[in-house]
Amino acid sequence: MALLIVALSAGALVPTVRAADPAYPATFYLGAWKITAAAPAPWQSGPPYTDDTAEMKSLVGKTVVIQPKAIVGAQPVACQGPNYRVKDYPAGMLFQGAFDEMRRRDKSVDPAKIAAKLGFRGSSWKTLETGCGNELDYHFLDPTTADFGLNNYVYTMKKQ
Repeated sequence: MALLIVALSAGALVPTVRAADPAYPATFYLGAWKITAAAPAPWQSGPPYTDDTAEMKSLVGKTVVIQPKAIVGAQPVACQGPNYRVKDYPAGMLFQGAFDEMRRRDKSVDPAKIAAKLGFRGSSWKTLETGCGNELDYHFLDPTTADFGLNNYVYTMKKQ
């Protein structure tokens, strides 16, 4: 067995190690979540499509259970065999980059201001990338509140 000794000198590059956030334990996202509300997405121009509104009405009030190996709930939220990854997302990356796309079309758009209107405070948020075929990611406003975007609506879930 070889022993590697690394000497650090003043001015040497030292990687930054971030401490774990105690508000977000490793599997904070697991458990039952109730879809409590939905609002037309900021990226939607014009009134919501009839099919999207019908879907929204069918999802609000439903429970989504995020398990280690599945997401159980109504279609199209359900997923078998997710590949979870938790990342910190800035405003421009929320909802698959929709706010950044809005800014690319109109330079006066500020992704941080749009995120704030949806209740996101700060400059980055925990996002659960599911790796599911439905391409849903969950963006956490706090450890007990998450939003996801689906078919021109932003849905809010509360941990049960």
